Amino acid sequence: MHAHSGQPVLQAGVPLGDGRPVVILLHGRGSSPSNILGLVPLFDRSDITYLAPAAAGNTWYPHTFLSEIAKNEPWLSSALETVGELVARVEQAGVPRDRIVLGGFSQGACLSLEFAVRHASRWGGMLAFSGGLIGPPGTTWEQPGTFDGTPVFLGCSDVDAHIPKDRVDESAEVLQRMGAVVTKRFYPGMGHVVSDDEIEEARKILDSV
Repeated sequence: MHAHSGQPVLQAGVPLGDGRPVVILLHGRGSSPSNILGLVPLFDRSDITYLAPAAAGNTWYPHTFLSEIAKNEPWLSSALETVGELVARVEQAGVPRDRIVLGGFSQGACLSLEFAVRHASRWGGMLAFSGGLIGPPGTTWEQPGTFDGTPVFLGCSDVDAHIPKDRVDESAEVLQRMGAVVTKRFYPGMGHVVSDDEIEEARKILDSV
């Protein structure tokens, strides 16, 4: 058992299986799976399985993603384990990694990117809405493995109070060095939200899967 064990996983779209693409969506701090699944009608891509796990207490880890890693333990390791368990469940259902998209908003976006870097391979894609890799300034993220051309979208406000622009830039550079094909967009003066343009970029990745 770990901190996020036993939490529900909500599902939308088509049933899991038959090799159809799967999008794993991770909610933000203080939010919920039902909230992040609110993106599904906006994506307007129906022949996909969408899975959204819940964090215990609606928070994946207690402190900012820029904190020392140890401050966010054991919750961060538990959150990463939750994602790993869900990926394993999807693979056991016959869906290969190159048909799995990892995505999320804010804290969930940070978690999805961190999981991907720790498990680099050819994923179907990554969608990080207002997020970046986890760790304090000076963190080195490169891990063994390659993303082998995985398409990645990073979108964020240029003045987001929670996500420094520099960390988004840094995350994009790490992902590119590890073999991802990264599209990065900053939106002038945008709030901590998901914009229409970000939805359009997400659709391109979903269509490519």
